[in-house]
Amino acid sequence: MAIVVSTAPLPAPERKELWHEAVSRAFVPLDVNLLEKEPSAGTISSQRLGVMQISSVEAGPQVVTRSKRQISQDGKEFLIVSLQERGTAIKEQDGREALIKPGEFSISDSSRLFRKKCRDDFRFTSFHFPREALRVREDDLRAVTATAFSGTEGVSALVATYFARMAREAAGFDDIVGRQVAATALEMLAMLVDERRGRFTFQAPETAAATLLRVKDHILRNLSDPDLSPHAIAAAHFVSVRYVHKLFQMEGATLGGWIRTQRLERCRQDLLRPRARELGVAAIARRWGFVSASHFSRVFRAAYGMTPRDWQVHGLFGEERVALGA
Repeated sequence: MAIVVSTAPLPAPERKELWHEAVSRAFVPLDVNLLEKEPSAGTISSQRLGVMQISSVEAGPQVVTRSKRQISQDGKEFLIVSLQERGTAIKEQDGREALIKPGEFSISDSSRLFRKKCRDDFRFTSFHFPREALRVREDDLRAVTATAFSGTEGVSALVATYFARMAREAAGFDDIVGRQVAATALEMLAMLVDERRGRFTFQAPETAAATLLRVKDHILRNLSDPDLSPHAIAAAHFVSVRYVHKLFQMEGATLGGWIRTQRLERCRQDLLRPRARELGVAAIARRWGFVSASHFSRVFRAAYGMTPRDWQVHGLFGEERVALGA
């Protein structure tokens, strides 16, 4: 359930104090300096997902800082991933300064000094979680704070897509699924940090294997859907199309080839069932997602060395030929 705090009901002169308190509660203790004489209304909507707190923040121009005093008093180490949606932000941490534009994201570490300035009205979504939840080396993390990560290309685009979708769908996840979704997000973020630091292994083998199993299970449960596409499969698992293709490449296959093989095998089995002649070849092909009967016949022959009708006629003899590789 989302928790929403808004200064909209208050007169402009009274908004500053409530906004300062709302920001510090949603993230970590921070100093907030509003840059307008008549502060705009601000809204923070937050919800939990596993170890993460996801917050959508919308407000007017301001500067937010984390001081030594706040760090020493707080004593907790959190990371904040911010996905910029409207307006720009200037981030400063670990001796770097970066301009974060809409569609880009950045990482901040609450255990060290940082500063964020938004000169115009803005909206961003943040993902706030304990530092120990992200399994990366300390020097690697320090090297990527206050860095603008692109949301349109490379591994960072994969991460941005997943995080944005996770935020949109968070309310619909139960507790168990929510924890898994958040854990996958952190694995992807660690992958991005490793890539930036030259230690890229795309994803731990055991994690990639588990993801591939889930993808295959999803495909098998939707083989009859003629609209089953790389985009639909990727969206169902909150990953990019490129990543889905990579998973199949890791075992020497292609996504399209694997789907076609599974559909053909089920058609091959159905063609030998008692009602196959009554249903007809075209109906069986449509049942397993083949839209065109002529296309189905071509790929069936390419795979098994005979047409679907020949397979029906030869029956078990045909099955033996396939088994022998004829």
